[in-house]
Amino acid sequence: MLIVFCIEMFIDRTIMVLVLNGVLQEDCPPDSRALYLNHPVYRETAAQLLVVPNKVIGPVGLLYVLQRELAATVPHDKNVTILGSDDVTTCLIVVVRHSGSGAVAMAHLDGSGIDEAVCTMIQRVQELALGYPEGRIELQLVGGFTDAHSYSEDIFFSVMSSFHKHPVEIDLTLACLGELNTHMRGGIPWPIVYGIGINTKTGEIFPATFPDKGPDQPLRLARHLTGIPQVLDIYDCALGLLRIGPFNYEPLRGVDLWLEQTDEFILQQLSTSPEVQPPHFVMQIRAALKYIQDNQFPAITVFRDNRPHYFRRDEHTGLWCPVRY
Repeated sequence: MLIVFCIEMFIDRTIMVLVLNGVLQEDCPPDSRALYLNHPVYRETAAQLLVVPNKVIGPVGLLYVLQRELAATVPHDKNVTILGSDDVTTCLIVVVRHSGSGAVAMAHLDGSGIDEAVCTMIQRVQELALGYPEGRIELQLVGGFTDAHSYSEDIFFSVMSSFHKHPVEIDLTLACLGELNTHMRGGIPWPIVYGIGINTKTGEIFPATFPDKGPDQPLRLARHLTGIPQVLDIYDCALGLLRIGPFNYEPLRGVDLWLEQTDEFILQQLSTSPEVQPPHFVMQIRAALKYIQDNQFPAITVFRDNRPHYFRRDEHTGLWCPVRY
């Protein structure tokens, strides 16, 4: 059903329903600079976010969204109080929220699988908002900076274009990215905000970092290292289950050789923005490469019988714990 809906959505491009500063748009902004020039209100809302102190968020009540993942939930979900993602340099964190019900979805997008991810996020939020006639669907974008190769701008345009051609009215309420999310350090542009959390009860967005990024992190990172383009929906809020997989990838050629390289080599070759990566980047990449080395055929060794990895919130510790079926 979702696939048919998405195909129909992208065949009919006559419906343009992106709302900027309360006005329905005929054309999508070509870049973030044009957005800020034509709609200065987004400078003001971005500035409000940038002065909020960064919070360090622990694992209790957190649902962390990694690169090429999305998750959706509702305010009355007893397992999740904060949706969060960080380690964003050239990527973009996308939040879709229904103002009436508080249903919210978050994705961490790097340029792959954007059309399908946008379709899924809107559908999830609409499903979770059923029964709430009042409210609008709001879009909030955080991340990206003025990187040398304009990767951030490419992702911004792809995301805006996907929402613009979706047959549901989308109201952009926050865009903190590009030049507004950039400061100079040692002559090099750096992102200001690397991550955000959203309070699922109130809808409040704040800059945040997350030392604990949830279970199965090397496996989850292995997806985009091996070139799987899909953005994975990782959460079932009706059941309170964090769900990873199933998916498969081809054996990564030269993984042994990659693991023999220096940290600097891995940083330079496997990052779109090596100068500004957080210090744990290489450690995370090495862990994912080692996982790929040890599990060259995950359909056989990881997802036996094609079963996902399920995790449920432990009532006593508040941590995600494996569920055995």
